[in-house]
Amino acid sequence: MTQSPIRILIVDDHPMVADGIEAILEGYDDIQVVGVLGNGQDAIDQFETLDPDVILLDLNMPGVGGLTATEIILERRPDTRILILSMHDTPEYISSALSHGARGYVLKDVPTEEIKTAIDAVMRGERYLCTGARGSLTPEETGDREPLTSREQTVLLQLAQGKSNKEVAAELDISVRTVETHRKNIKRKLGISSTAGLTRYALEHGVLQGTGHGL
Repeated sequence: MTQSPIRILIVDDHPMVADGIEAILEGYDDIQVVGVLGNGQDAIDQFETLDPDVILLDLNMPGVGGLTATEIILERRPDTRILILSMHDTPEYISSALSHGARGYVLKDVPTEEIKTAIDAVMRGERYLCTGARGSLTPEETGDREPLTSREQTVLLQLAQGKSNKEVAAELDISVRTVETHRKNIKRKLGISSTAGLTRYALEHGVLQGTGHGL
């Protein structure tokens, strides 16, 4: 019996990039591109109808970004395979993508055949990091991350608003030492080393607008 082709949805706000990836993948007999979308909101709205096996998702897009789209899509269909395609090779981007449930992370400058390798890997249930992405992470960071607790999410919101540990402690009626512990745990779980990194993470995930989903 002939095996059904792997159904791929491409989501990238740069038409030249998206069209290039589509052209590459259409050259494989075992792949069918079921859609090419330009933003995260369209991916959220249409992925169930398009029913892809794998979503190739850009991180930085206008409106709903890749990480928020990943969260919402996985809330609706937890077994969805999401493969991040990005130009960013910093640990914060990569570890955030993995902690949000992405099955793999591939830099856009990889050889074209590596995209196919990544697709095949996530279809087998494996996690795939391209060489450049693996090199940016410590061995510990390539593993599954613990989710933030609801209290840690609350502390992250406060810190991202520029509040000091003392101000957060007063706001939440907890000790400064407890805030420091939460702050340390948040940084460890997210793989972020600086307060600026926490703020950027919060901005990218809609935390400051109150639209974060299951951080």
